[in-house]
Amino acid sequence: MLDYPALDALAAVIREGSFDRAARTLHVTPSAISQRIRLLEERAGCALVVRAQPCRATETGRRLCQHVDRVRLLEQELQDALPALAPEGGARVALPVAVNADSLATWFAPAVAAFAADAPVWIEVAVDDQDHTAEWLRSGTVLAAVTASARPAPGCNARALGAMRYRAVAAPAFLRRHFDQGVGAGSLARAPSLSFNTKDELQSRWARRVCHRHVELPRHLLPSPQAFVAAAVAGMGWGMQPQALIERELADGTLVELLPDTPLDVPLHWHEARAASALLDGLTRRVVAAAHAALAAP
Repeated sequence: MLDYPALDALAAVIREGSFDRAARTLHVTPSAISQRIRLLEERAGCALVVRAQPCRATETGRRLCQHVDRVRLLEQELQDALPALAPEGGARVALPVAVNADSLATWFAPAVAAFAADAPVWIEVAVDDQDHTAEWLRSGTVLAAVTASARPAPGCNARALGAMRYRAVAAPAFLRRHFDQGVGAGSLARAPSLSFNTKDELQSRWARRVCHRHVELPRHLLPSPQAFVAAAVAGMGWGMQPQALIERELADGTLVELLPDTPLDVPLHWHEARAASALLDGLTRRVVAAAHAALAAP
């Protein structure tokens, strides 16, 4: 039989990032948290927490945290069916998901907000590049993810959401300054580009498509969709912008395409842990409906 008070302590430490904050969340002392996790590690025969700032889960610790998340969702589902079993005043459960920043900034946030308004959950969103969010599922850190991968993570179901359309754009003055002789491998290799982070390959993919070869792009790093748009408008560089975020700028001419009608479509998929709960099924329905309304056909 698993020691669920100890598992709750483990999940709280990983969620809150420290033993002290976990203790405040669970209304116990930090020494009680330490003792529960020490006993759990002795029983598991391995470390479950990397004692750092913030604390992180080991691989085994992540699997146990995922188990706790699933159990909580199932308990919440049972309480909905049998209200007499619900704690006084009701309770919410954590529902951790991963998503790329551009989806979060456009269609995803309204979908989860509408779901959380009616469901007894705490939504915990982790943000990563769409090519890497599936890793959060594989590690057991989240129960669902928006990802570019069509192949479902182990123990998960996958369904297509549609494609997010990106356009290579820049401010008109930037375009005149850096591409007055046209857009090609040479000019792209000299003009500053914008990237979300070191994982962001969209600019390189677009350059490879239009130039038919790899181009090494000089780049600024700006890990914020809104700052990405603002920097492009200010003439800091060119970049692949989600069409949904720049419709106004395209309409009023503050941003223009480097090459007209050369969009890059990134197919997105929703992966969810199998047999999690009706709550996760409800979130899935919201996410799929919002994606189908906002994204292009893949």
